[in-house]
Amino acid sequence: MRVIVGCEFSQIVTMAFRKKGHDAFSCDLLPTEGNPQLHFQEDVLKVLESEKFDLGIFHPPCTHLAVSGARWFAEKRADGRQQQGIDFFMRLVHAPIEKIAIENPIGIMSTIYRRPDQILQPFWFGHGETKATCLWIKGLPKLQPTNIVSGREARVHRMPPSPDRWKNRSRTYKGIAEAMATQWSC
Repeated sequence: MRVIVGCEFSQIVTMAFRKKGHDAFSCDLLPTEGNPQLHFQEDVLKVLESEKFDLGIFHPPCTHLAVSGARWFAEKRADGRQQQGIDFFMRLVHAPIEKIAIENPIGIMSTIYRRPDQILQPFWFGHGETKATCLWIKGLPKLQPTNIVSGREARVHRMPPSPDRWKNRSRTYKGIAEAMATQWSC
C-alpha cells in the first residue's frame, strides 16, 4: 500500500509500515527526525491534492481541540484558533483516501464531529503508560490489543515544562505504531 502519515515528524508510524513492506511516507511542517527522503516537509493537505494514497493516518494538532486545554477554549474560540483546528481535522476526515485513521486525545471533536470509533491506551500495546487516545477510522478495523502490560502510569502527563514537551507528548508509542502496521496491512 501507499501510506501517508500526516502530522508526523518522528516517523515512528511511517517506519512501522515500511518494515511491513509498504511505500510509507511521513508529512509535517517540521523536519523529520528520520529519513528526509521519506518525508514531505509541507502541509499535508497540499500533498493530498497532488499525491494518491491507499491509507492515511493523521495526527492533527490537538492544541486547540483537547479537553486538557479547556480553560483556554473561550479565548481560542474568540480568536479563531479552535475553528482552524476543527476545519483542519474535518478536511482530513474528508480526504480522498479509502482507508483513514485520525488520532487525537479526548477533546471537542467527539461532539463537533462524532464520537471516536475507538479509545485505546498505550498499556494495550506493551507500554506501561496511560494516555487515552481516540481513533476515528474509515475502512479499517479497530486495533486489537497486542501486549497488555501493568505499570500503568501517567508519565506523559507529568513531563516537566520544556521547549520540547509538546513534541515528546505527541509521539506515537512504538507498540501502537506496530499494531497499526500489522493490523491495517490489508
